[in-house]
Amino acid sequence: MPKFIIQGQKPLQGEITVGGAKNAALKIIPAAILSEGAIIVKNTPDIEDVKRLLEIFEDLGGTTERNGDQLILRMEQINKTTIEAKFANKLRSSIMFVAPLLARTGEVMFPHPGGCVIGAGLRPIDLFIDSFQALGAKIEYKDSYYHISAKRLKGCSYFFTTVSATGTESFIMAAVLAEGTSIIKNCAMEPEIVALAEHLNKCGAKITGAGTPTIIIEGVESLTGGEIEIIPDRIEAGTFAILAAAARAPLMIKRCRPDHLESLLTIFKKLGINFEQGEDWLKIIEVPKILPAYNLKTHEYPGFPTDLQSPFTVLMTQATGTSIIHETIYDRRLLFTDMLTQMGANVTMCDPHRVVIQGPTPLRGRALTSPDLRAGISMIIAGAIAKGTTEIDNIYQIERGYEKIDERLKAIGLDIKRAE
Repeated sequence: MPKFIIQGQKPLQGEITVGGAKNAALKIIPAAILSEGAIIVKNTPDIEDVKRLLEIFEDLGGTTERNGDQLILRMEQINKTTIEAKFANKLRSSIMFVAPLLARTGEVMFPHPGGCVIGAGLRPIDLFIDSFQALGAKIEYKDSYYHISAKRLKGCSYFFTTVSATGTESFIMAAVLAEGTSIIKNCAMEPEIVALAEHLNKCGAKITGAGTPTIIIEGVESLTGGEIEIIPDRIEAGTFAILAAAARAPLMIKRCRPDHLESLLTIFKKLGINFEQGEDWLKIIEVPKILPAYNLKTHEYPGFPTDLQSPFTVLMTQATGTSIIHETIYDRRLLFTDMLTQMGANVTMCDPHRVVIQGPTPLRGRALTSPDLRAGISMIIAGAIAKGTTEIDNIYQIERGYEKIDERLKAIGLDIKRAE
């Protein structure tokens, strides 16, 4: 398997461009099933997760054309309503096909979705199942497959007991073709949800309130084709900003949306990290000689994203004082800190949701294995600031979400090589 080899402590500087949002693309592709016409998707990231979703789309009967970062998706006729285990086992996002298939055909079969350590079968799908039932679907589980059916879904009023981005997006896709009006409350408010709703509205849906806790969906008979440009990836932009802060590197981050990163940038201000921003760019200018420690607690948007927690944890190993990192979303996401300890960090795990970091500590290069997407990119950040050589195995998990990450980081000065 390929791996990354990083020689640390090289000066970084220059410009880096943010790609299309992974978490937006992974919803727009399944949503194309709802439309009877072609969907043109621009600024599509060329990442492994997108490739896997396109495999599922084609297996269901769709056709795909790719020209650079533009995709053309057509689902004129659905050939099957089963999401095969050989696809679903590879990534959790496969579950996003369930709602549009159910809405358009009235039935769907699928196994429990898989993915990386964070997204594997340990994560329940109760929110999805409950919302389908609320819309009038019947649920059966047999031979390791869920079978969900409904002649036509019916609008309802539904309250999410847990704020969930994917749960909200799934409900939207299920309800747009339902009979009647749906009101969903305690919704997630991520920019990707707003982007999905705006796209579906351009195709003929009637969705209001996306980006707020309450969304109202008036069901329609059908959706037409349309065109969408994927929004910039806020997690990638934030990761690059944290890399610049950890490496004390002047870095211009282009084609991003700083207004989607207010939680991170507010913390940067508190830490004394000097930056400038425009409508579509962010420039990290200077980091204080003594970077203060900071207690972080992840939260649903617009709070601090769980997907930036791992990179921020690496940054806090270089801060002076005691930092407490409280991960409120995923109880396995802090397990990667054991690798930081191997590199020389002073990290104490209190419980599955909290670690205490004493800093600053110099990091040393080690041979590591990427357990998941966000921990993997965090290992690259750690390797960039560590003394010596860092080897990162299982980089498939990194390339699931970051397009040509080694080439882009090499362009700003990181000594990184891909080795088989």
